[in-house]
Amino acid sequence: MRPLEGITVVALEHVIAGPFCTRQLADLGARVIKIERPGGGDPTRAYDDRVNGLASHFVWTNRSKESITLDLKQPQGLEVVHKLLQGADVLLQNLAPGASERMGFSYEQLKDRYPQLIVCDISGYGSDGPYRDKKAYDLLIQAESGLLSVSGSEDAPAKAGCSIVDISAGMYAFSNILAAIIRRQKTGTGCRIDISMLETMAEWMSFPLYYAYDGAEPPARAGAAHATIYPYGPFTIGDGNTVMLGLQNEREWAIFCDQVLQQPELKTDSRFSSNTKRSEFRHELRVIIIEVFSQMTLASVTERLDAAKIGNASMNSMQQVWNHAQLAARNRWTLVDSSNGPVKAMLPPGVPKEFSPRMDPIPEAGEHSEKILSEFGYSNSEIDELKSFGVI
Repeated sequence: MRPLEGITVVALEHVIAGPFCTRQLADLGARVIKIERPGGGDPTRAYDDRVNGLASHFVWTNRSKESITLDLKQPQGLEVVHKLLQGADVLLQNLAPGASERMGFSYEQLKDRYPQLIVCDISGYGSDGPYRDKKAYDLLIQAESGLLSVSGSEDAPAKAGCSIVDISAGMYAFSNILAAIIRRQKTGTGCRIDISMLETMAEWMSFPLYYAYDGAEPPARAGAAHATIYPYGPFTIGDGNTVMLGLQNEREWAIFCDQVLQQPELKTDSRFSSNTKRSEFRHELRVIIIEVFSQMTLASVTERLDAAKIGNASMNSMQQVWNHAQLAARNRWTLVDSSNGPVKAMLPPGVPKEFSPRMDPIPEAGEHSEKILSEFGYSNSEIDELKSFGVI
């Protein structure tokens, strides 16, 4: 038995943060009923066609769900949502600011009618405050949270290469929903969860925030290198590859000088006598490291680093990650079905051997509309009427 079997989630969701959260719930066995717009469905369906003709974002965040299309501007559509909520444990929404409240789906509007319902709202800035109604996209919150100020090179900031803000918001929503389910087992009552994308990223920014505590200088933008520890980052090698290495302490620095650079005299060089000094003279030290590595291949550098037990990694491309030997050895890939055929997918991290995660198909928009409506008491003639009015 999966731990969330018997839990039903109604999702007024789109794009990434909400769908990423509910996919985690579905992985653990929850039933997720995804409400989409008639016609096109979730906007991410049209972002690209890179996965057997399907959109990469949508494939990633929407497997194992049931899709129903509803026009929520029509009262019949709102009535269907209330039917679904009668048997639901969780309502999650990440619509535009104020949209769910205008439709009557805020926690305050629902709590008396559905006292056990857990309502999770994901928004850019939270439910109050001066920024409440501002639009919030992943890149905008990367900027607002200060992430861009410490990411990139000296010349220009750079955004994270994945939807890091949406992921952070989705995971905090996921963990808080799990906690709310446990709380409900003890109290018998639901609650409201208010997830702010700005707040989830501000939490993840705590190291640079504390580094700049009380007006101190923030970490400098250092590209793929560490802003405050050196050597820690990418170094080019003679065969054209790049190795990522990281030294954490003085013991490792001494080993690195002896066994990797094979220049033991650097241990007593005053420019490199502490991490603070190595960071100050990083340009000079980089020249020394690159000179050594320029005479070597990636295989020989990696062999020397591994023998010295110095942390290192390859700068892998996406195709190299798809084919990563460690992921293959641990059997981390499986297949999920879709309307365009099987799609390779990674198994959820950390799931214990006592149960298997749900890896069910990726739904088409509205694929389950008639099935769900029939289940909740709608007759064939009523379903036909909803179709004729464009409600589904």
